Amino acid sequence: MGDQNTIITEADVRHILARTGFGPSPKDMKKAKNLPGQTRGAAADHVLGLKRKVLKLKGDGLQELHDSWVKHLLKGKTPFLDKTVLFWHDHFSVSASVVEFVAAVIGHFQNHYTYALGNFKDYCKVINTDPAMMIFLNTVQNNKAIPNENYARELCELFTLGVFDLNGVENYEQEDVVQIARAFTGWKVDEDEEAAFLNTNQHDFEAEFPARGPKVLFDNAHGFLPGGASFTTGGEGENEIDEVIDIIFDHLDSDGMNTVARRTAFRLLEYYCYAAPDKTVVDEVVSASGFASSWNIEALIREIIVHDAFYETMAAVPFSPTTKKSVKWPIDYVVGTLRMVRLKTQGKELVLRGGNYLTLFDHLSDMGQRIGDPPSVFGWDWNEGWISSSTLLARYTFARDIIGARDAGRFKPEKLIDKNLTDPAAITDAVTEVLGVKDQLTAAERAELIDYVTDEGALTSLDLRDDVVKNSKLHGLFGLVMQSHAFQLQ
Repeated sequence: MGDQNTIITEADVRHILARTGFGPSPKDMKKAKNLPGQTRGAAADHVLGLKRKVLKLKGDGLQELHDSWVKHLLKGKTPFLDKTVLFWHDHFSVSASVVEFVAAVIGHFQNHYTYALGNFKDYCKVINTDPAMMIFLNTVQNNKAIPNENYARELCELFTLGVFDLNGVENYEQEDVVQIARAFTGWKVDEDEEAAFLNTNQHDFEAEFPARGPKVLFDNAHGFLPGGASFTTGGEGENEIDEVIDIIFDHLDSDGMNTVARRTAFRLLEYYCYAAPDKTVVDEVVSASGFASSWNIEALIREIIVHDAFYETMAAVPFSPTTKKSVKWPIDYVVGTLRMVRLKTQGKELVLRGGNYLTLFDHLSDMGQRIGDPPSVFGWDWNEGWISSSTLLARYTFARDIIGARDAGRFKPEKLIDKNLTDPAAITDAVTEVLGVKDQLTAAERAELIDYVTDEGALTSLDLRDDVVKNSKLHGLFGLVMQSHAFQLQ
């Protein structure tokens, strides 16, 4: 068992940077060169102390916005913030192709960069009146005559409580969704799709709809008294939607624990560590961070980064079928790989100049992830959801196109390892080290790679200065490792 005072190794540092950023690139490792031998806490503070900046997206359409964001990720100037924002982009899922209004979409993404590491309760209140979210989940169609329940339902199901708590007990009822929808009646977006306002003529006031009863939530359940919690204690109108959030954040689960805190920690643990973390782990990071009262996202993530669960995915070296792993997101696979091998794309459309000469937009689309355009309000399906016969083939095609990039901005593997190496085993180890999987391969997998570069043992040495050897064996070795199952996991 370890804690924030546990001393870390170079392998631990690579793991930390990979899970909280992209790659890591050789430059990332150089910046962290003093971390091996220090503590988990010091490493976490290094990551949390990296530069942060609100991303200013540019473009008039989905592909331009997508490319603007991906280009920013490739530069790697704010890796930890970027990685965290991608989590919230999935959590508060909005699809640009559905919203269509560029100003609203850009504002939505910028909200993620502003609040991703801040106060989660404040974040949810901002999302309430985020124009893109209001359009995407139909708040703008929510009027007093027939309240639209779409946003109210997803606020409970996806953004805060979850349908069930960690014991499988239901967290809310249909009546709670109905009541929350009443709070959001009349909210609209201005003509520029950049700001929200309440049209009181379309708002549900109790006096006009007495049959609907008082505006209350969680009647005699989840830690609330008989009669429920009123979200009109400050009067009716604009304040109702904020009061709804305040009430939801006081919700208790079947263990008497804060539901929002537990569920948010559970999902962040899944993102930074592995699927289905144990309830004990969830409670440990919530308690250590004080998240259930402070709602400080950064503090919660720090406790995750220093927890044993964060290091458990690399506990077995090489990893076994029982080692807890997660599948890299396509964006992580693409951006991380390009940064590790120091390969630049060409032109505004980010063309990978090898193989099929596809854009990164095309590569990522084929892998099942277009940044800025999740498939639904549920976001993307993680882990097994990323892998199918077609999406795995798309990953292999991407790796093939990288090693085939021999035009402008070409792939230069001889710049990534010592070109004076001649021993096939040493060359294999150097390549797997660059790509961060050296310690994750079994002896049999390493032997297979060596067999490849030696033509099943026929070659006893390699001359990496020879163009034929470089363009076949060295390029091919990088491609095989990038296509390996170890490289798809983290």
